[in-house]
Amino acid sequence: MKRDTVSRTTSCENKPTPLGTESLVVIGCQVLQDVLEPLLPEDLVAHVTFEDYGLHRVPGKMTETLQERIDSIKRPSLVVLGYGLCGNGTSDLRAGKHTLLIPRADDCITLLLGSRQAYMREFKVEPATYYLSKGWLESGSHPLSEYQEYAERYGADDAEWILDEQYQNYKRVALVAHSEDDLEEYRPAAQEVARFCRRWDMRYEEILGSDDYVRRLVETALDILQEGTAAVKELASDFVIVPPGEVIDQNAFTP
Repeated sequence: MKRDTVSRTTSCENKPTPLGTESLVVIGCQVLQDVLEPLLPEDLVAHVTFEDYGLHRVPGKMTETLQERIDSIKRPSLVVLGYGLCGNGTSDLRAGKHTLLIPRADDCITLLLGSRQAYMREFKVEPATYYLSKGWLESGSHPLSEYQEYAERYGADDAEWILDEQYQNYKRVALVAHSEDDLEEYRPAAQEVARFCRRWDMRYEEILGSDDYVRRLVETALDILQEGTAAVKELASDFVIVPPGEVIDQNAFTP
């Protein structure tokens, strides 16, 4: 089931912090909603928005949309971005009067797996992997749904040609979940996608990921609010912190 963009405002008492901000705001990808939202302390987060997964298809649109969200925040805030670099979709975002905190990751797969180290392990196993997750399956973003969409719009032959161009070099389709229960629940949908992907000789595998990276994102945001950015410099390898008046530089995501 495809979910719409979700926005939530929480009434909380905004107190001065070492950072000088008045609130904590979260802007994340809908795909991470089920992982990120339960970890957010409602008494400290002023506003939460989860944007539609479709922004990934047009990185320029992602940049424009996220910039609009950031610019609309009235009070100086610590803005936590539940994204990675995402095809440069978050590159060049302007902090304005806010401070931005974003994982130092290429995309959400690193966040779902739990760490950059976990991502690199899987990359070494099979670099040509198409990942599925609870969020991606619920959002309807995968080769099978794309084929259905393109076939309706352009016809079956053109739809097959478009997808061949996109996926013919992939070797594996992998379902990432954070529990055995989630694996069991989402296995049927993932296997349906995998059966469709056999046309490109992809094999199907399952991976138990972790919420460690997302959890550390939230913990780091709270540390920054309480102690300021200087207190979290040792986390620079995992997160990018953008002070007011600066922009997100794609080079900051290079290990």
